[in-house]
Amino acid sequence: MKIYTKTGDTGQTSLIGGTRVDKNHFRIEAYGTVDELNSWMGLLGAVLAYPDLPKRIQTIQTVLFTIGSHLASDPQKSKMVLPQILPEQILDLEKWMDEMELGLPALSNFILPGGHVHNAWAHVARCVCRRSERQVVELHNMEPVNPLIIQYLNRLSDFLFILARFISSQEGTQEIPWVTRGAEMQ
Repeated sequence: MKIYTKTGDTGQTSLIGGTRVDKNHFRIEAYGTVDELNSWMGLLGAVLAYPDLPKRIQTIQTVLFTIGSHLASDPQKSKMVLPQILPEQILDLEKWMDEMELGLPALSNFILPGGHVHNAWAHVARCVCRRSERQVVELHNMEPVNPLIIQYLNRLSDFLFILARFISSQEGTQEIPWVTRGAEMQ
C-alpha cells in the first residue's frame, strides 16, 4: 500500500466521514497537535526507563490516538465506530500522579523547566498538551466535542508536570526555582 494519495496536494484533506476541509481547518489543527503530543510522549517513553513508566506512556499514547480519531471525525457524516474515551483513563492519570508525587518535596514556588534533558522534554510535552487542550476547547466552542477529551488533556498536562518533577528527583537534579529580577540579590 502506498502512503501517498496525492489527494492533499491542493491543501485539503478528508475527515473520517469523507468531508473535505482545508489543512489549516480548526479540526485539523486540534488533532494535528494531539499527534504532535503523541510523538513527544513516544520520545519520553523511549528514554525513560523507570519502572512501569514506558508501559504507562504507551497507554497514554493509545488514548491520544483515540482522541485524535474522534477529533478527525466529522460528527455529522462519520458512521465509523471509534474506540471510547473512558473516565477510568482519567483516573489512571490521577493514580499515577499520586504515586509519583509520594517522594517529591512540597512545591513552595514556581519552577523553571530544565536541569536535566528528560525533565525539559517532559515540560515541552506539557506545553504541547496545553496547546492541544486550548485548540480542542476552541473546537468545542464551534462544534460539540466529548467533554472527556478536554478533561483527559487537562489531567495529562498535570501528569506531565508531575512527571518532570519526578524525573528531576530520580536523576538527582535540583529543581530550578523561578526567581524574579531583583529577588536573586536578596
